[in-house]
Amino acid sequence: MLRDVTGIRYVTPLREGGSVPGVVEADDLGTYVVKFSGAAQGRKALVAEVIAGELGRRLGLRVPELVRFDFDPVIGLGEPDEEIQDLLRASGGLNLGMDFLPGSLGFDPLVFGVDPAEASRIVWFDALIGNVDRSWRNPNMLVWHRNLWLIDHGASLIWHHNWKTAQTASAKAYDASDHALSRFSPRPAAAAAELAPQVTAELLAEVTALVPDEWLADEPGFGTPDDVRGAYGELLAARAADVHERITLAPVQRDRQPPPEWLRTWVEGKNA
Repeated sequence: MLRDVTGIRYVTPLREGGSVPGVVEADDLGTYVVKFSGAAQGRKALVAEVIAGELGRRLGLRVPELVRFDFDPVIGLGEPDEEIQDLLRASGGLNLGMDFLPGSLGFDPLVFGVDPAEASRIVWFDALIGNVDRSWRNPNMLVWHRNLWLIDHGASLIWHHNWKTAQTASAKAYDASDHALSRFSPRPAAAAAELAPQVTAELLAEVTALVPDEWLADEPGFGTPDDVRGAYGELLAARAADVHERITLAPVQRDRQPPPEWLRTWVEGKNA
């Protein structure tokens, strides 16, 4: 089970994302980026965050720790923005927290280098979870202590928005032509040989069990939360077997230009 923490101080909203997560301090002395249950994206975005994030972690990818985050809207009363106040009031109770990485930098493929083997694993993983939100326009990756960290998986598992067509949707090709790591010569087939055997029924059951029942309850077409968990597991197991054969990569990889000296020095100082 994910750890339980309770919010004690609302710090600030993060306005870059459409869901407007917030930075919140918790009773374990940690600071978290909280994805709120009352956001417009709804509970399925939180389900995707848990399943994708925890699956990625078990496959050896760097994902900040996820926690069950109990939030009392009272601690956000000092927030002056009325729309954000509405969001906080709608999010009392259980939410999802992601460990805040202080001093991290947003990944820029024109500035940071990535080992082709790591790029291969991430591209294959994004294909597995159907992540449509890791483009060069919006990489959703951070560089922290010179390592690459994956964040924001709420837009993955897109087939779960219509379970009636999920089988057909999940069988489609994955377009990685504008993936943020496409310029680093990813080889999804090599990553599949390493990672696909690890995506077992037992692993998927372990990951889906981390999703709280209340985020899976009353799903149309399913009787119980465990039935929904089983559906996620079946689709991901099927994709793991052959999704590498359905990945479209960029046809031409552009040469990467080194960053200017002042930027390289600044980045190294931030990540020292």
